[in-house]
Amino acid sequence: MHEPAQHAKDAEENPRLPPGDWERVSGYGVMGLPFRSGHVLGLRRWTASSIGEGFTSIWHREPGGRWTFYESAPCDVACTRYFGDGVDRVRTGPIGLQWDGQRRLRVYTLDSPDVDWTIDIGGTLTTRVLSAVSSAVPEAAWHSRPVLSVMGYIAGHALSAGKVQLTGMTTNRQRFDANPRRIWYVTGSEATVEGQQLGPVGPLTQQAHLADFYIPQRGIFAVGRVHVRAV
Repeated sequence: MHEPAQHAKDAEENPRLPPGDWERVSGYGVMGLPFRSGHVLGLRRWTASSIGEGFTSIWHREPGGRWTFYESAPCDVACTRYFGDGVDRVRTGPIGLQWDGQRRLRVYTLDSPDVDWTIDIGGTLTTRVLSAVSSAVPEAAWHSRPVLSVMGYIAGHALSAGKVQLTGMTTNRQRFDANPRRIWYVTGSEATVEGQQLGPVGPLTQQAHLADFYIPQRGIFAVGRVHVRAV
């Protein structure tokens, strides 16, 4: 099973939560995707959650810095639970995901034309090597801040993605440990948000972030999980 769509299908049909006492989610998504226009998009499709049903969340940051979360579940069981203090608007409603082949995903809001986003996904030797290394990491290491810090540093440089932090604080002052198990590049994208076309993808002048979670300067599609706890 090597294709992104296959991993996504497995996550949908066989949602699995990792062991642990923290709040946990697992699934797939786009860690972040910057556009040359200054916009940023992100996707979280968590098919399993320790605090409720699975949900989908689209993150959007405008060039001026305003964040909007479009979420398929209420704020108390979705990404707003962890990052809401840094978000200016939240819109709740159904979100569609449609695979067109093994490496193209369309994400769109179902009850409004607010978001229509197509994502093309591809792999390289670098993403394959990093995915193989991640798959071999022992479970205990995924909860070690020093290990996650080193993994994030290496990934950021290897992927030409700028600063990557796999552990840190959310805007709501909770600690997160992100565990990307398999990764691919976003090789192309077209997106319209609330009637505005976002244009071509490309790195930002200043890397975007929400607290300690930094949006990669190059689009990364990942399959994995996240552990979060209150501090």
